[in-house]
Amino acid sequence: MFRFFKYFNKKEWCLFGLLLLINLACVYLDLKLPDYMGDIVALVLGHAAMSEIWSKGLLMLLVAFGSIACLIVGDFIASYISANYTKRMRGCVFDKVQSFSQGTMNKFTTASLITRSTNDITQIGMAMAMSLKVIIYAPLIAIFAILKIVGKSGELSIATGVSVFALVALIVIVMVFAIPRFKKIQKLTDQVNGINRENLNGLRVVRAYNAEDYQKDKFEVANENLKKNNSVVGKLMSALSPIMTIVMNGLNLAIVWLGAYLVNDGALNVPALTEFTMYSMQVVTAFLLVSVIFVMLPRAAVCFKRVYEVLDADEAINDGQSDAKNAETKGVVEFKNVNFRYPDAEEYVLKNMNFSCTRGQTVAFIGSTGSGKSTVINLIPRFYDATDGQVLVDGVDVRDYKLEDLHGKMGYVPQKGILFSGTVRSNVDFGGKNLSDEQIHKALKIAQAEDFVEKMGGLDAHIAQNGSNLSGGQRQRLSIARAIAKNPEICIFDDSFSALDYKTDKVLRAALKEEMKDVTKFIVAQRIGTIKDADLIIVLDSGETVGMGTHKQLLETCEVYQQIANSQLSKEEIYETSKDEE
Repeated sequence: MFRFFKYFNKKEWCLFGLLLLINLACVYLDLKLPDYMGDIVALVLGHAAMSEIWSKGLLMLLVAFGSIACLIVGDFIASYISANYTKRMRGCVFDKVQSFSQGTMNKFTTASLITRSTNDITQIGMAMAMSLKVIIYAPLIAIFAILKIVGKSGELSIATGVSVFALVALIVIVMVFAIPRFKKIQKLTDQVNGINRENLNGLRVVRAYNAEDYQKDKFEVANENLKKNNSVVGKLMSALSPIMTIVMNGLNLAIVWLGAYLVNDGALNVPALTEFTMYSMQVVTAFLLVSVIFVMLPRAAVCFKRVYEVLDADEAINDGQSDAKNAETKGVVEFKNVNFRYPDAEEYVLKNMNFSCTRGQTVAFIGSTGSGKSTVINLIPRFYDATDGQVLVDGVDVRDYKLEDLHGKMGYVPQKGILFSGTVRSNVDFGGKNLSDEQIHKALKIAQAEDFVEKMGGLDAHIAQNGSNLSGGQRQRLSIARAIAKNPEICIFDDSFSALDYKTDKVLRAALKEEMKDVTKFIVAQRIGTIKDADLIIVLDSGETVGMGTHKQLLETCEVYQQIANSQLSKEEIYETSKDEE
C-alpha cells in the first residue's frame, strides 16, 4: 500500500481527500435511512396524521437522493484518479525500460514487458477504480451499522455476527486458493503473448517450412493452460456470489423469525425490528461489496508485484557527472586493459583488450562468429560496462559521462537495420532534431539511399513498422543515413554492410571516407573487402586480440587474418589489395 500511494501526485491526494469526505457523507446519509424507516413505521402503528407520515417520507426520499448523488460523484472521482494513476504508471514503466542496460533488458522477455505495461496495468486500474469506490464506503458502513445494532438485541446481534464470520471465512478460503492461480495466470499470459509475437515475427519462416500446424499446436498448449487456470479461478470466484446470497437471505430469515418471538414477548418493538433489519442488510451488503474487491485485489496485487519488478530493476548503467561538451579532444577512443563478461556468466568474453585511435581514424574488427567483435563496440556507448579496465572517450572514462552527453557524440548502426513506423524523414531525422531537407538528402546520398527513396516517393514516403516494406539492404542504408545525419564525432557500424552488394559497399565506404574525414569510425565486418582500407584492423579470436595493424601488416604477421583472407579472396585479389594499400 505504501508503494501504491507513492505514485499519487498532489492533485490525486486532494481528490482522494475529497473522495473520503464524500464517502463519509454517503455513509452518514445511508445510516439515517433505517432511522427514518423506523420512525415511519412508528407513525403508522401510532395512527399518526398522513401529513406527518408524508413529511417523514419526503425527508427520507431526500436523504436517499443525497446518498445517490454522493455515490455518483464518488464514482466519477475514483475513475478519474484510477485513469490518471495508470497512465502515469505506464509512463514510469516505459521510461524505466528506456533506461535499462542490455544486461537488465535480458532479464525480462519482450513479451513479458509488453504484458506488464498493458494487461498488468489495466488490471491494476480496474481494481483501483473499484477499490476507491468501495474500500472506504463498505468498511465504514459495516462498522457504523454494527455499532447501531449492538445493544438493540443480543439474539439478533449474534445472528448477524455469525453471518459476518461466515462471509469473512468464505472470502479468506477463496483467496488462499485463488492468489497462486492469479500468479500463474499472468505468467501464462506472458507465454501466450510470447508465442504470438514469435509467430508473427517469423511468419514467413513458418510458411516456408509448412510449420503452421506445429505452431498452432504449440499455441494451443499455452492457450489451454491459460484457459484451465482462468476456469479454476472463475469457478472459485463464481462460488462467492451465490453463497453470499444464501448467507444474506439466511440472515434475513433469522432476523424475521427471531424478531417475531421477541416482538411477541415484548422484548422488541416493530419499529426497532425494522431498523435492525435494515442495519443488518447494510452490514451484509457492505461485505458483499468488499467481496467484489477481494475478487479483484489478488490479481491486482500480483500485477503490482510484476510491475514493481520492472520499476525496481537495477539499471546497472547509471549517469556519470562529467560534461562531455567541455571535452578538449574530439573522437579519441582508448581501451585500457579491458576485460568483460556478461552478467551471471563465469567466463570472460573479452580479455585484456588494449588499443587507441585518434580523431578521423577508421578502426575495424574481424574474427569468427562469437569472437567478441560486437561486444567490443557495445562497450563504447555503454550498452554494457567493462568488467575490468577502462574505456575512454576523449580522455574521460565512459562511466563518468552523463549518458545523454555520451550518446550525443555517437552515431550507431546495428547489424539489423531497425526502422520505425513513419516516413523516411522521421527515420533519418530520428529524435526530432529538425534537420533540413538538404541535410537529410546529403545523408541519404552518402548512404547510397537517395535513388530508392526517390522511387518510393521522397522524404515523406511511408515506412512500415520495422521497415517491413523495404529490403534488408535498404533498411541498412537508411539506418546508416540516420547515423550520418546526426553529425556524430564517433560512428559505430556493427556489421552494417552485410546486406549490401560489393559495388554498393565499396561506393558507400568511399563516400564515408570522403565526407566523414573528421569522424572516428568503428566497423565490425565479416568481409575483408569491407575493412581492408581501415587505419587499424583488430583481429579477435575467442575474445582475445590475435592481430592488430593494417591490412598489409596483418597479411604478413597474423595467421588468423591470413586464413580469413584465403577463404574469401583469391591470391590475385589479396595481392591487389596489398598493392592498393601501398
